[in-house]
Amino acid sequence: MPEALVLSTKSDGIRSYTAREVAVIIFRHRRVATLCFAGVFFGALIAALILPSYRAEMKFLVKRERVDPVISGDQSTSQIQIASPEITEQEMNSEVELLTSEDLLQQVVLANHLERSVGSSWFHKNVQERKVAIAVRKLRSHLQVEAVRKTNIVNVTLSSRNPKQAADVLSSLAGLYLEKHTQVMRPGGQYLFFAQQTDEAKKELTEAEERLQAFNRSQRVVAPEMERDNTLDKLSDISLSLEQTRATIGETEDRIDALKRLQRSMPARITTQLREGDNPQLMQQLKSTLLNLQLKKTELLTKFQPTYPLVQEVDRQITETQTAIAAENARPVREETTDQNPTEAWVRGELAKANADLSGLRAREEEQRASVTSFQSRARLLNDKGIVQQDLLRSAKAAEQNYLLYLRKREESRITDALDRRRILNVAIAQEPLVPALPAHSGSWYLLIGTMFALLAAVGSTFGAEYFDDSFRTPDEIRRELRLPVIAAVPYCPPLTLETDLPNLEADQEVA
Repeated sequence: MPEALVLSTKSDGIRSYTAREVAVIIFRHRRVATLCFAGVFFGALIAALILPSYRAEMKFLVKRERVDPVISGDQSTSQIQIASPEITEQEMNSEVELLTSEDLLQQVVLANHLERSVGSSWFHKNVQERKVAIAVRKLRSHLQVEAVRKTNIVNVTLSSRNPKQAADVLSSLAGLYLEKHTQVMRPGGQYLFFAQQTDEAKKELTEAEERLQAFNRSQRVVAPEMERDNTLDKLSDISLSLEQTRATIGETEDRIDALKRLQRSMPARITTQLREGDNPQLMQQLKSTLLNLQLKKTELLTKFQPTYPLVQEVDRQITETQTAIAAENARPVREETTDQNPTEAWVRGELAKANADLSGLRAREEEQRASVTSFQSRARLLNDKGIVQQDLLRSAKAAEQNYLLYLRKREESRITDALDRRRILNVAIAQEPLVPALPAHSGSWYLLIGTMFALLAAVGSTFGAEYFDDSFRTPDEIRRELRLPVIAAVPYCPPLTLETDLPNLEADQEVA
């Protein structure tokens, strides 16, 4: 190819390639293009023969048909966790992570003896742990687990050159995954634990009941709190009666004082009848005497003169008799009748009655005071007994609640264990792994992809070699790169050899 001498300062604008120039570039670097194409093509051919071409598939359905009881000692809340039927994204991702966990894949490797396919190494000790780790890494690279969007399906695929081995590995993975799901979601041993706790709770309940019965027998009480309340009611009634009695005693003492003052202020007897008049017998006698004297005077006057001494004597007697009658009339006879004072008698009677009532009230007060003291002591004693009995009752009730709780938990654990044994879980195998009869991608597919990549690599390497080649081969290249007009171009001829190049030069001269 000729090289050019450049003398130019003119620019030709934007660089562009024609089809001829592209062909010339490829032809110029044909060795590089051939080597790249051949390398990529043969790599694709080898990959078509070596890469796993069979893909086994399996699907899990995540559901919420079974809800396990909550392990809790709270009696007020429901023992069954009511969950929404909708599966969340977090739960789906949890199942995916559980399927790809390290210990699960290690169990799958050991169950299918995949570590035997791992070759020995000169740089490391050929130990079992290293082979298992390599087999787990290889299985993880070929295993694909993903949750299908907007569904409750987890899709598991495994690529392998051996279709039967891929199906067996997935079957083993399914069984081990269901066991691990059961262990993770509900650890084992709950039934034995709750059965042991049930026996211990029953024993504690029996001991608490025996202590309560022994206390009731020794203290001779059945319901000390009820008896205490009744005693307090009676104590309240007696205290009220005692206050009333004391008030009545005060009233009675005041009444006695008032009656004593009243008794001192009144006489024991009072005048009931007072009559004034003359003496009828004396007046009758005086009048009879006066009448006799007057008759005698009259008789004497018939016989004697008024100056007769006997007549004068009778006059004198008449005058004395009249004087006596006049004196008797001037001094009437007074008759006064007295009797016992009824008010004083009533006061005396009321005072005696009040003193008797006071004695009775004071006796009642002493009796009620003693009753109050007795009921107070009994109430305190019953309260102390009630406190002890309530403590025993609380212990017995707590032991009963624990026993019923553990009994219910034991039954729930038994039912859950039965569900686990029957594989009634929230995860089910929706599609069993089958041995794939056809490869996932045929060899022609890999060859087609390899050919396309080989062509792209050949073209890329050719233009890369052309880009990094800084020599000029044509006047047009000089003009485009240096943007100068080309005055002359002297072709470059390599040195001639007599054996090879001279005959060719002669032939060219003949043609010219």
